[in-house]
This record gives sequence, C-alpha cells and structure tokens, in this order.
Amino acid sequence: MSGHEANHIKGLLITGIGGLALTVDIPLIRLANGDAWSILMARTGTTFVAALVIWMIWRLITPSAPKLIPGRAGLAVSALYGIGSITFITAVFHTTTANLVFILAFNTMFAAMLSWIFLGERPRPATLLAMAVMVVGVLIIVGDSIGSGNLFGDLMAACSALAVAGAITISRASGEDMGFTALIGVVLPFAIALTMVARSDNGLQIDAPWWIILNGAVIMPLSFYCLAAGPRYITGPEVAMFYLLETVLAPIWVWLIFEEAPTRNSLIGGTLLVVALVAHSIWQLLSGRRRRATTAVKHPA
Repeated sequence: MSGHEANHIKGLLITGIGGLALTVDIPLIRLANGDAWSILMARTGTTFVAALVIWMIWRLITPSAPKLIPGRAGLAVSALYGIGSITFITAVFHTTTANLVFILAFNTMFAAMLSWIFLGERPRPATLLAMAVMVVGVLIIVGDSIGSGNLFGDLMAACSALAVAGAITISRASGEDMGFTALIGVVLPFAIALTMVARSDNGLQIDAPWWIILNGAVIMPLSFYCLAAGPRYITGPEVAMFYLLETVLAPIWVWLIFEEAPTRNSLIGGTLLVVALVAHSIWQLLSGRRRRATTAVKHPA
C-alpha cells in the first residue's frame, strides 16, 4: 500500500468517526431535557473546558500545536461559530429534528454562494443546479412549517447554516489552521447563556445533566476535531459526504428514542436536499480525479 493510499484510508477513518459522533449531538441535547439557556450554557461550557485541556496537553507534547485563535480572521470565525451555536440550540427547541438537520445541510451551498460573492469563486453549472434543487427542498420544508409553529425554528436553523458557511469561507480565505477556533468560539454563547440563567428565577434547569456533559466534553470536541482534520488527508467532497451522516442518522435516532416521526413534506424536502448534495459531492470527487489524471498524463514523473 502506497503512502497516499494509507493517508486516504486514515482520512476516511478520522472523518468517519467525526461524522458518526456528530449524529448523536441532537439526541443527547433532547435527552438532557432542560430549558434552552441552561442547555446552551452546559453544552458550551463543557466544550470550552475540554478544548482548553486538549490544547494544553498538545502544547506540552509539542510546541507546533495550532493557535487557538489565529489573528483577526480567527476572531471572525470564532464569532460566527458562536452565533451558530446560539441559533442551533434555539432551533433544537423550536422545530423538529428532521427539519433542523435537513436545513443545516444547506450550509454547503451557502458556503458556495459566499465564496462566489466574496472570493470570486464562480460555481460551475452543476453546483448552480444543485443549489437550485436544494432551494426547492428548503422551501418545501419551510412551507410545511407555516402555521405549525415551527417556522421560527426553521429560520434559526437557516441562520445557523449561514453562520457556519461564513466561518468556512473566512477559514478558506485566510489559509489559517482553525482546528480549535470553532471550539473556542463557544465562549460567546456561554457568556450569554450564563447571564440569562443567572437572571432567571428558576436558575439552571436540566433534568439529566450527564447527557449534556457527555455531549460537550466528549462528543463535540471529538466530532469537531475529526471533521476539521479530515481535509488534511481527503478531498473536500469526501469530507462533505461525512457531514451528511447527521442529516440522515440524527432523525432516525430521535425517531427511535422519542418517536418523533418526520412529516411527509419534511421527508420530501429532505430527500431533495440529500440527493442534491450526494450527487454534487460525487460529481466533484470524480471531476477532481479526472483533472488529476489529466495533469499526471501531461506531466509524467
């Protein structure tokens, strides 16, 4: 086995672990059974502490550990991830799990749009087609929520997807290692949640705090680190495929645990989103391989 193949397998394994870990994020939040501000405070607080501990141990082992927040770009990325955490938790409490993860899957296309606007990276026709199909899918999901009380949650899910896409765009433009930046970004939502809980008459309200501690201390650092490390070994389209694990599996876990079945329109819109993303990711992967093969023929070693 060549070194390239070994690295590719390593990348698939690391990213697969991260993608699978991310699928239990929403079920653990639901199992903790608390109010939104208490859940946000506990989740972000434990994530921040875990990230600092991991980083300090890394620094003790080697001085080449990545920076927590690399410059102004890091501050912007950290802030966007923090905003995304707030809107994500808000969406968890105001819409169904299926709607949430299907709309979050749109962050890939939001990233393509932002790269087009701010980085001048014009999408190819296939990307524009996939974006159009995904817009239709999101409209079907959101349209089903009008009058049902889920519209606000759906909009918060879209804001979360947009915030993550903005963070990805800035990260790509800066070229900096943002591995820990997303984890440090939880300071903003933690500070806001801590203030809201302190002002509340009822204080901290979490019926089963061990679930949210497990989520913040183990699941979030593991998933964020693995998914951030994946692009070092495999292509962007391959990494995107593993992000889809949450879109597919999280509603299944919630359905099995809480018996929350997705609506017909949510399934229809979600199917359009997943099919468009999978088809587009496969097309990107094959297109990249063809370009590399052509380059190898023109410039043989």
